[in-house]
Amino acid sequence: MTAPFVYRHRVTYAECTLGNHVYHSRYLDVLERARGEYFRALGHPLLPWQERGFAFPIIEIRLRYERLARYDDLLEVTVRPKSLRGARLTIGHVVRSAGALVLEGETVHVCTDTKEKPRRFPPELVAALEPEWAGD
Repeated sequence: MTAPFVYRHRVTYAECTLGNHVYHSRYLDVLERARGEYFRALGHPLLPWQERGFAFPIIEIRLRYERLARYDDLLEVTVRPKSLRGARLTIGHVVRSAGALVLEGETVHVCTDTKEKPRRFPPELVAALEPEWAGD
């Protein structure tokens, strides 16, 4: 899978404010769903990694909002890894609605064991991610 992965999400009423736009923090949930589906499509769903003692918590998030998304909009979330150095993985996200940029962001994850002790990414996951690099 070297083409960018795209996750589609229909905005629900529950995600919106009274002003009928997506509440800013709700994008974090959308990005989480998109990342989960990305790893599943890559052939590495996250649950088996957790069962093997790995966790990938977020340690940093950067989001830049460009325009509002509204109830019933169909969002397309592009997910692509940007870099992996030691125990840190940076993933880029681009959210569009009807082709227009809504949000750009990055999440930085650290690889840990289930007791939150840092560890290197497993080699088989690194091998699956390497062809996916978008830069860096």
